[in-house]
Amino acid sequence: MTEIAFHFNAPDKLAYACRFARKVQRAGAQLVILAPKPVLVDLDRMLWSVSPQDFVAHCFDDADEDQLAVSPVVLSAELGATPHQDVLLNLGAQVPAAFERFSRLIEVVSSTDEQDRGQARLRWKHYAARGYAIVRHDLVLKGG
Repeated sequence: MTEIAFHFNAPDKLAYACRFARKVQRAGAQLVILAPKPVLVDLDRMLWSVSPQDFVAHCFDDADEDQLAVSPVVLSAELGATPHQDVLLNLGAQVPAAFERFSRLIEVVSSTDEQDRGQARLRWKHYAARGYAIVRHDLVLKGG
């Protein structure tokens, strides 16, 4: 069963996604980041602008097969046929279709956007109603 965790109180969801991607890459895991296309474009720009020692190898899900195979992080607006099944980071508003094929699902929730927080509550209820044990991580208590 997919492990689900909510990371609450992210002051900047994209900056958090960059740090999370770096952490997952350093751990040797593979990550798919799911978000609307405009958000992914901004995230891509941020991932390219980190310092060289913090670089996160990544590509969009429409890259060629060879690039997808070697990229530990894939940016996707729809899960479709993403190559990785390890960790899914959801920056979107909806429950990801076919999230069950991933070992872990991480939901990132804003500290300031009430609409985002409300949508996260609905996703939490969806997972809980299906019997998933949900882990809660408060980023304020952990220092971001």
